[in-house]
Amino acid sequence: MTFVAIVDGAITTVALPSIARQFRLTTAALDGVVVVYPVCLAMAIPASAWLAERFGGKRVLLTALAGFLGSSLLCGAALGVGQLVAYRAVQGLSAGVLFPASTALLFGTFTSAEQIRLSRYMIIPQQIAPAAAPVLGGLLVDHLSWRWVFYVNLPVGLPALLFGALFLAGGRGSRPGRFDLPGLLLSAGGLGTVMFGLCEGPNRGWSSPAVLASLVSGAALLVSAVAVELRTAQPLLRLRLFADRLFRDTNLINLVGLIPIMGALYLGPLFLQQAQGRTALESGLTTFPEAFGVLLTVQLTGALYARVGPRVIVGCGLTGTGAVLLLFAACDTGTGLWTFRGLMFLFGATIGCFFIPTTVASLATVERTDLPQATMLNTVVRQTGGALAPAAVTTALVLGTPPGLAAQPPLPAYQHAYLALAAIAVATAVFAFTLPDGPARAAARGPAGVSGRPAFLRQRRDRVGS
Repeated sequence: MTFVAIVDGAITTVALPSIARQFRLTTAALDGVVVVYPVCLAMAIPASAWLAERFGGKRVLLTALAGFLGSSLLCGAALGVGQLVAYRAVQGLSAGVLFPASTALLFGTFTSAEQIRLSRYMIIPQQIAPAAAPVLGGLLVDHLSWRWVFYVNLPVGLPALLFGALFLAGGRGSRPGRFDLPGLLLSAGGLGTVMFGLCEGPNRGWSSPAVLASLVSGAALLVSAVAVELRTAQPLLRLRLFADRLFRDTNLINLVGLIPIMGALYLGPLFLQQAQGRTALESGLTTFPEAFGVLLTVQLTGALYARVGPRVIVGCGLTGTGAVLLLFAACDTGTGLWTFRGLMFLFGATIGCFFIPTTVASLATVERTDLPQATMLNTVVRQTGGALAPAAVTTALVLGTPPGLAAQPPLPAYQHAYLALAAIAVATAVFAFTLPDGPARAAARGPAGVSGRPAFLRQRRDRVGS
């Protein structure tokens, strides 16, 4: 279900030139079409946990998916840029509830041992989606129209919606307590404002008054949110979960570790298209092997998780990521596409050690009643790390570019950016080797249950037997 939301977050950029031509605008004037999606996504995340607790994970998940598909249809039928931005905002709000609700439902249904096995399959759409989005977007825009960038969500999402309505298990919800409106206003406002600053910083410049104002005001709102939530009896953000060292450390690794991972995925197309002069299609086909590397490694990671533990897997994976980034830093204008594809495959193989262990370990010691809140906080951390990645890359490129060449960074600027990402990866790897992963290994080695059946089947059999 989250496949379409991941694709939609990355595919729209490809269609911007075509949209600009139809509405007779410049591509820069359509910046809001792209930025409004992550901003609204970030604003909706804090409410997702309370909604899942109050109305049940299944109901919230299907409602969010229906809202996402409906807004996708409206985006494709938009008659002007104003309508398109408004419908994209609804898409972002729906995705902001969809991501944590689906994760909470998944991890609330299965045990830790089952989560590892299941994550080996769940990672497939999560990795294929961002890798395939540029290629798919180019084909749709070239052979149909930009509207199909949004319409394509329907043939994928509608069967998922029907399947979920018929077969997905889910409770009726509970009474999570009074809705924390001050916490929502402060956290949603802070996250949305900070996300706007991080998204617009690379375009407008970090010294732009709008960017500076959004970052400063967003940080102030988030600090206020923390202060209010720590004094609230039933907070919207259950920040006390960070008192658990395993939960806290894995989220910190997620936050910082995603910067070199997502930063390299952002930097690769820039290097290929700007430094080497490749086409967008060549760039998409060259960076795509990263997904195959991830898919290969996650199968090994899932098999070794209970024996080795997330500490060794994540630490070694990030160390390998730093080494591959050093190889990227040695690339120049003469580096062939197949060499770059080989490096992208190796890069994917190293980061495949990152995603499953950090996610499963972060929830290993969390009570089931706290899972909606924990997955929501995980989503906030991942979205923030993902937004920091292009900001870090852009800053490195700007610092490595002489003032007279601001429009076109020279080759050394890209190499220095890769070196900076490698340094962050290695520093995060050092911290990852200190992870207290004993409870995570113990949870993964726990009994799988009757005949190894997954939890939702065991629950159904127990109900029949009673």
